[in-house]
Amino acid sequence: MAKKFSKNSYFKNRELSWIDFNGRVLEEARDADNPLLERINFLGITQSNVDEFFMVRVASLNKLVSVKINDTDPSGMTPKEQIDAINEKEHDMVEKRYSTLNRSLLPLLEKNDIFLLNPTDLNEEQQDFIKNYFEDELYPVLTPMADDSSRPFPFISNNSLNLAIMLKNAENTGNLFATLRIPDVFSRIVRLPGENNDFILIEDIIKEYIGQLFTGFSVEETAVFRVIRDMDLDVAEKDSSDLLRAVQNQLKEREHGGVVRLEIENTIGDVLKKRLIKTLKVAKTAIYLINGPIDLTFLKKLPRLVSGHDDLKYPAFKKHLDPSLSMKENIFDSIRKKDYLLQHPYDSFDAVTNFIHQAATDPNVLGIKMTLYRVSGNSPIIKYLGMAAESGKQVTVLVEVKARFDEENNVRWAKHLEEMGCHVIYGLVGLKTHSKIALVIRRDDDGIRRYLHLGTGNYNDVTANFYTDMGLLTCNRDMGIDASNLFNMLSGFSKPPYFHLLRNSPNNIRKFINEKIDDEIDAAKNGRPAFIKMKMNSLSDPKIIEKLYEASSFGVKIQLIIRGICCLKNDIPGISENIEVHSIVGRFLEHSRIYYFYNNGNEDIYLSSADMMTRNLNRRVELLFPLIQSDTKKRAIAIYNEMWEDNIKTRVLHGDKFSRIDRRGLIPNNSQESFIQDAEQKNARLKKMKKEALNGQNAFQPMTKHEAGLPFESEEDD
Repeated sequence: MAKKFSKNSYFKNRELSWIDFNGRVLEEARDADNPLLERINFLGITQSNVDEFFMVRVASLNKLVSVKINDTDPSGMTPKEQIDAINEKEHDMVEKRYSTLNRSLLPLLEKNDIFLLNPTDLNEEQQDFIKNYFEDELYPVLTPMADDSSRPFPFISNNSLNLAIMLKNAENTGNLFATLRIPDVFSRIVRLPGENNDFILIEDIIKEYIGQLFTGFSVEETAVFRVIRDMDLDVAEKDSSDLLRAVQNQLKEREHGGVVRLEIENTIGDVLKKRLIKTLKVAKTAIYLINGPIDLTFLKKLPRLVSGHDDLKYPAFKKHLDPSLSMKENIFDSIRKKDYLLQHPYDSFDAVTNFIHQAATDPNVLGIKMTLYRVSGNSPIIKYLGMAAESGKQVTVLVEVKARFDEENNVRWAKHLEEMGCHVIYGLVGLKTHSKIALVIRRDDDGIRRYLHLGTGNYNDVTANFYTDMGLLTCNRDMGIDASNLFNMLSGFSKPPYFHLLRNSPNNIRKFINEKIDDEIDAAKNGRPAFIKMKMNSLSDPKIIEKLYEASSFGVKIQLIIRGICCLKNDIPGISENIEVHSIVGRFLEHSRIYYFYNNGNEDIYLSSADMMTRNLNRRVELLFPLIQSDTKKRAIAIYNEMWEDNIKTRVLHGDKFSRIDRRGLIPNNSQESFIQDAEQKNARLKKMKKEALNGQNAFQPMTKHEAGLPFESEEDD
């Protein structure tokens, strides 16, 4: 009888696994080996992570509960059980975050003369400064909102900081209530005058002088609070003929989503707290009493505001740019000679922007086709695409206007591209286009040729500095044909019968991965070596997990590097004993996807925009592409192996829990630092070669008979 791989006990709940991942990010904030200001940044990241998690994932679970859906996930949990478990775990995480801040990070900042002060801590000069700042800057903008029978409790927008205020009048006739939104047009962190790095939060300034807003009343109590609302965009695409307008309408409605989380300063009194909870209609488990400043995302900005103290940050390094991919060279000539494998941020993202830049300005380029999921606020790629269109080139851009939390930005860019003459596709009905592909059609001397960039990450020049991603520059003919067919699918009604080398989802990537796993299973059954190596952000698709369990049960050796969600459990006897799972959380966000199959020694390796998640495999347009040339294959395998050998930033899965590697007796290996060193060594070699070339131009060098091609090269001259 065939083994069953779908038991609930074989799966970790997706949401709880995500919280565990955020716990690994928190570990970086607690790690004394990390520079102090980087630890501060990591703590801020944990907050922004969890905010988005509640806005989307918890919000979707709340919707299921509200309509009484009790279907279970692969781990056997109902939506209500998941929400309860999430909140229980997150309450512990909140305690850890603020313990890290209050007991560790703030005291360490003070030891380095960096202070986050309260009004009572200020000297006379600083007191005068905040008083003037309040009266001159803040006071004109602030708008207190009364909360009484004639003026109902105001709408509290998502993720905004607010003050709950309790007052009394001169007659002391009872408690009065008001709210005040803390304006986000000002920096939350205010630098104070003085020689040190002294800062104060804007809400503390407002609390200090709030009495000026309530003349004739006494302020009895103030407390900061914020709500997290349901921000999951739900576009009824099948009913909409205008996707762009539908997205814009949803963006307006989203701000009024239901409350999924309420955070309140823990100093709040019972009367004010009860009024807030009653008015906002928040479940008891979703109420978080906070021991410190609410919303720690401000900590991500603090390191940039601190003067000096570079010693408290990661050392800067120079990214490597292959000279063949610089603007001084013809990049198309370079790509015709060989494929280029890029690993960001160690390889400069300039290689990609240069590729698009040259495509825009090269008179031999006829057209550019590209997919954009997330781009930066001042994207050079958008500029170059516009330049190309304005010069008469055919430019087609699919801008995914449903990219979560980038919808507004992408709508703006889509309109701008259209204004510049580009043909813009606003995503596809029912699917998100998450693939990363740029196709350049060029007239070469020997005919039309297609040049490609294929990547694992977004065309975002900002996030490319701290996301690890990989990309390929190639003019492989079959890949080029596949790319053309893909864009014809995206822009029209074409349905190519097959693709030569590229694999796309929905569905085809899943089918391909299953086939490759089956090949390794077949090898193991026949006594041949069988290996699978995968790196991804998340592994949650139950069918893929079951397939990996099946492979493991037949003896296939499986290595997985998974940064975030991992619903697979290892160490299950007879099921997952041959599966090892690592998670790397470090200086850079691990974002690349690598899929390796031993294939009887041929070592097939693929890169992809897709994680092994149901959404990526079933509901998104994704791409998976092979590395064909031996040097790119060799380098990609070496990159994977280097990460696998990491013993500093790696956690290892045991059952369903990750723990640090016991490094006793091991040579320390931080893979990200190793890649930085590789980039710096490449730069040093380039610098040396340039110096030698310059010296060669300026020095007198005697000719010898050993110089090839010299007219006196003969044996008779001896």
